[in-house]
Amino acid sequence: MYPDRVLSGMRPTGALHLGHYYGVLKNWIQLQHEHECLFMVADWHALTTHYTEPALIEQSVWDMVTDWLAVGIDPNQSTLFIQSRVPEHAELHLLLSMMTPLGWLERMPSYKDQQDSLADRDLSTYGFLGYPLLQAADILIYRANQVPVGEDQVPHIEITREIARRFNHLYGREPGFEEKALMAVRRLGNKKSRLYLELRTRYTEQGDDEALEAARALLADTQNLTVADRERVFGYLEGSGKMILAEPQARLTQASRLLGLDGQKMSKSYGNTIALRDEPDTITRKVRTMPTDPARVRRSDPGDPGKCPVWSLHEVYSSDDTRRWVHEGCTTAGIGCLDCKQPVIDRMQAELVPVRERALALQEDPTAVRNVLADGCERARKLAQDTMRDVRDAMGLNYT
Repeated sequence: MYPDRVLSGMRPTGALHLGHYYGVLKNWIQLQHEHECLFMVADWHALTTHYTEPALIEQSVWDMVTDWLAVGIDPNQSTLFIQSRVPEHAELHLLLSMMTPLGWLERMPSYKDQQDSLADRDLSTYGFLGYPLLQAADILIYRANQVPVGEDQVPHIEITREIARRFNHLYGREPGFEEKALMAVRRLGNKKSRLYLELRTRYTEQGDDEALEAARALLADTQNLTVADRERVFGYLEGSGKMILAEPQARLTQASRLLGLDGQKMSKSYGNTIALRDEPDTITRKVRTMPTDPARVRRSDPGDPGKCPVWSLHEVYSSDDTRRWVHEGCTTAGIGCLDCKQPVIDRMQAELVPVRERALALQEDPTAVRNVLADGCERARKLAQDTMRDVRDAMGLNYT
């Protein structure tokens, strides 16, 4: 019914590192070639946990988008925009808050988990409690049907689907909906309208899911309906009202295999990151000083790659031949730890030096980044305004 559209975003809270690159950005680079993509600078979301550090957020916005462009996010293929530059996000968030049960927000796993993990911050705020609702508004405002997330974020997509479903149930029954839907069905033509009604009957009376899919396919091939009529016939097909907000699907992304310098998840809070713009000497120093298997006290002691954080980097960066060489050399003490680390350093340098050079070139021309965001914000806002017209109309807020 709606375009195949992907929405994803990142919070601007500091320098991007290899964990971001392998966990998010490489996926975005692939998606932009396959779908219509909107990539959002989630600055309002950053305020839910960093509301006392607005200067950090402001600088991080420009640095983050610079890094996006430097790694290969293409503004000619994707829409890059800043959340707060599209005020319709806030309006939809407010309107959704009027009909979202409080218990739905309080039961979110991330609510308690983040309060525990960020115990040094005061998160007893409405903004933090309402974070999943703002995220739902971000998705629903663009009628995005795919949202790339890790498994821990799936509950956020589920609550977004529930909110969309509740909204459509409450406000999708426009006056004279059934009559308007049947008029739209007649516009399909005699043959298609008869088939549509037969399939609808089989689905609504017998629960025939194959009939539902056949009817959807029939409508997908129909070109002579307006957007409003298309929404009505899809809604009438399933026995509901007009679909105003689309229910998104979670697009599960593979968890990043790249761990931090200490073997834990790469995170600024652990101090174990390699930033995308680290100097070559800094990368070399960080990798060379990484801890290794504690059993290798002396050069002649054999080790176990499974107990060494450097091995996790080899799993991402090294070829099969290099990994075999490292495994054999480590377990037989045939190579030292610095010998093991050098191939990782070489591969990281080959990957990050061009990224750093592109980022520095963009820094020297800051208007380029600002122009990309200005264009993206304009495109995103047009989409958001289209949705809000339908939302206000459904809720009786247009007053025309």
